Amino acid sequence: MNNKRRDFLKLAGIAGIGLTGVGNLPAIAADAQSLGETAQAAELQTYNRFPRMMQDYFLDRVGESLAKSRKRRASLKTKQDAEAYVKDVRAKIAQCFGPWPEKTPLNSRITGTIERDTYKIEKVIFDSRPGFPVTANLYLPKGKNRPLPAVIGTCGHGDPAKATPIYQSFAQGLARQGYVVLIFDPIGQGERVQMLSKDLKPLHGIGVPEHNYTGKQMLLNGEHLSSWFTWDCIRCVDYLLSRPEVDPKHIGVTGNSGGGTQATWFCGVESRLTMAAPSCFVVGFETNLKNELPADIEQCPPGAISLGLDHLDFIAAMAPKPVILLGQEKDFFDVRGTDHAVKELKKIYKLLGAEQNIQFFAGPEYHGFSKHNREAMYSWFNKVTKVSDAKSEPALSLEEIELLSCTPNGQVGESNPRNLTAYAREYSRNFKSQRGLPSGEELKKKIRSVLKLPEVSGIPEYRILRPLPGRQFPKKFSACYAVETEAGITIPVYRLSDTELLSRPPAGVKRAILYVSHLSADEELRKEVLIKDLIITEPESAVYACDVRGVGESKPNTCADDFFGAYGNDYFYSAHSIMLNSTYSGQKTYDLLRIIDLLRSCGHEEIHLVAKGWGTIPATFAAVLSDKVTQVTLKQALTSYTDIAENAEFNWPLSTLVPGILKHFDLPDCYRELGSKKLLQIESKGAEGVS
Repeated sequence: MNNKRRDFLKLAGIAGIGLTGVGNLPAIAADAQSLGETAQAAELQTYNRFPRMMQDYFLDRVGESLAKSRKRRASLKTKQDAEAYVKDVRAKIAQCFGPWPEKTPLNSRITGTIERDTYKIEKVIFDSRPGFPVTANLYLPKGKNRPLPAVIGTCGHGDPAKATPIYQSFAQGLARQGYVVLIFDPIGQGERVQMLSKDLKPLHGIGVPEHNYTGKQMLLNGEHLSSWFTWDCIRCVDYLLSRPEVDPKHIGVTGNSGGGTQATWFCGVESRLTMAAPSCFVVGFETNLKNELPADIEQCPPGAISLGLDHLDFIAAMAPKPVILLGQEKDFFDVRGTDHAVKELKKIYKLLGAEQNIQFFAGPEYHGFSKHNREAMYSWFNKVTKVSDAKSEPALSLEEIELLSCTPNGQVGESNPRNLTAYAREYSRNFKSQRGLPSGEELKKKIRSVLKLPEVSGIPEYRILRPLPGRQFPKKFSACYAVETEAGITIPVYRLSDTELLSRPPAGVKRAILYVSHLSADEELRKEVLIKDLIITEPESAVYACDVRGVGESKPNTCADDFFGAYGNDYFYSAHSIMLNSTYSGQKTYDLLRIIDLLRSCGHEEIHLVAKGWGTIPATFAAVLSDKVTQVTLKQALTSYTDIAENAEFNWPLSTLVPGILKHFDLPDCYRELGSKKLLQIESKGAEGVS
């Protein structure tokens, strides 16, 4: 390395000389490449010795939480016991989903009517929140004595939502038998796509991809789509009760898949419901986890598992009102879970004197609201309401999709209403104006609280793994220590050395560099120029590198071995963290704090914490919290969570986001605090993320 290059690095302050404030510096890695100093390491297979760790960890956590609820259900002996259980799950569901917003005027309007032989369809729009329109079709039977029983139709992830043929089918089938049916487009589907181009084309897909995309933005403000979806259902009841055709003594709900989700959550919160028939959803959180089956973000309510709630508890909250659970024998939602849920529910219903009010029907087909399941639903509602004695589905005549549209061009977005991104931006700006500039102990307290960090004490246990030959690390030798940061979590920590190292980390070196990887310490030790530069500029420092849980050596091979996908395992465990009232970022921060404890026990009194990309999130939090961190270098760190919450386009995964953080602080508060620790930021990244 030439003298000019060495002088540049020293001037930049990487060795702790000079720069002490917060700022951005031209990319050192890019500079090194331009000077021709970087040699590509030979391609080696990236080490991943703990690919099942995260799956086993979450199975233990989820199993432990839900086992307590199973034990309580097993202890129910009397009607009073069952009533207490139902009351308790209702309170927990309210804690999980609430508080609800204030009910505001629906501003309902009818934009068109379709006349048919035995019913008509009104095209309805109402506002579930101010300026937040819901598009729906109201099926009204003709020639029937009023008031009539009503059913709310919740749609799964079919692209046209309420106009999807199988959903049209159940709405029309019910109407032909004498039911008022209100079937509406969920958020992000049908006419309610939230993120549209100027020519009304979806920017981030329809249904699942948009749900998970917008759901991440809302999460930063402490909002969750499970509540937003359910609130729309609540306002559907309000709308139905405004109609003279509807009998308030008979209001039901049915829906399939994603619609089954909405129907299930709805059962847990709405006392005005009198009957329900969720299809292809109720199997259990633990069942889906065991089967490595990811779910949309609105199917993962925050804190639900930590409260001991399972899918069946949302049905138990409705007991003893009549509910039939529908499934399919060939469904990817494991029908065994539905069968088990019904057996558990039957005990509660029996103690309440209404065993006949809970039933189960499994159709013979694949996932979907097949005719078998629709007919089971018709029979169940007819048994409750006596509105019809039909045993089979009436002859249907489905409509063209465009004919059922409530808007001129098939999207409410053409009138520029408020969408989820507008709400996220508004919430973010309000919180920013209110939270001030936390610092010092106040900021540390907020970090611990928001990340839900447990107390840290003692020195973590570790194993000494065999050396890794031929890894082409920047030093000739290396050791790897498998550090147990908590029960079930093993974090590999590499120690680089100029001499052979086969035992515990050598003591006596005051200063240490700890590099936190973006995706793999093993790979980045070979390829990341910043690490090589640090070794050159800090020749006396001990050099360590690590992954945090869920990446690198514990990158999961679950969920079809998909990591980066919208439904991949990185998302999968992030979502389960939220349901466990935890945060993936908080867990990763905890890993770093435990590793810092280990380094301190080796005599390292000063730690230069260095991180890249996704690793900068836990590194930032750990650097603020740990007094042993005396210097910080962050490459490709996120500028702020505000940038994500207020931008229509962003590219940071759920695993890097922290629920509700913007209510309390943001990353710039942390960066400001780290100015006293010689913070150096290189190639900071905004909402666009790390490539």
